[in-house]
Amino acid sequence: MSAAAARGVLEEQQVRAMFDRIADVYDRMNRVMTAGLDARWRARAADLAAVGAGGKALDVACGTGDLSVELASRVGERGEVVGCDFAERMLELARLKAPAVRFEQANALDLPYADGEFDAATVGFGARNFAGLERGLSEMARVVRPGGRVVVLEITTPQRPPLSWFYRVWFDRIVPVLGRLTGQADAYSYLPSSVRRFPNPEALAALMAGLGLVRIRWVLTGGGIIAIHVGERP
Repeated sequence: MSAAAARGVLEEQQVRAMFDRIADVYDRMNRVMTAGLDARWRARAADLAAVGAGGKALDVACGTGDLSVELASRVGERGEVVGCDFAERMLELARLKAPAVRFEQANALDLPYADGEFDAATVGFGARNFAGLERGLSEMARVVRPGGRVVVLEITTPQRPPLSWFYRVWFDRIVPVLGRLTGQADAYSYLPSSVRRFPNPEALAALMAGLGLVRIRWVLTGGGIIAIHVGERP
């Protein structure tokens, strides 16, 4: 395991290469690590995005497209969902999963979309990988129309036992072992470290407010391991 992965800090090119490498095991590992609950959490995030039939949504750092699919089910045939990611192998798998969604390569820190182009922008389990969190969230807010929503679904570190004890055992010991079994030890050692350095729910809400978003709130689920934040562009 590299020292950078252990700290949860990788250069942008390293993160891109890592996600290209793990793309083929990504969905299976998500199901194992979350006991299949990740689909429920993505559905909740899509609900909070509040895009209805005919709406237009952007899913940033979309990975293999699961959250994009949830959004597409809400906007219907008259709507549009764009999923973007910088890992091309992830996008290849996403296109196979959801041919009706427009998947394209893009950098979250410099989104190639117009101001106010979307009704909502989401990121599911990708914000902690942004090379610059503030910049990435600012870009998401920029491309959302006034009154539209920015939604961040992310793992968070529980503070109270017994869940905090379980969390440390699961993420610090078991998940890296699972990663070694898949041949991706660095990637799944990076995961718990990247979560630890990510802002807690209060700090993330403050960051979103500092970017000008309003009516910010968050939902803790998964026993406090998952936080879903939503803010609106004024």
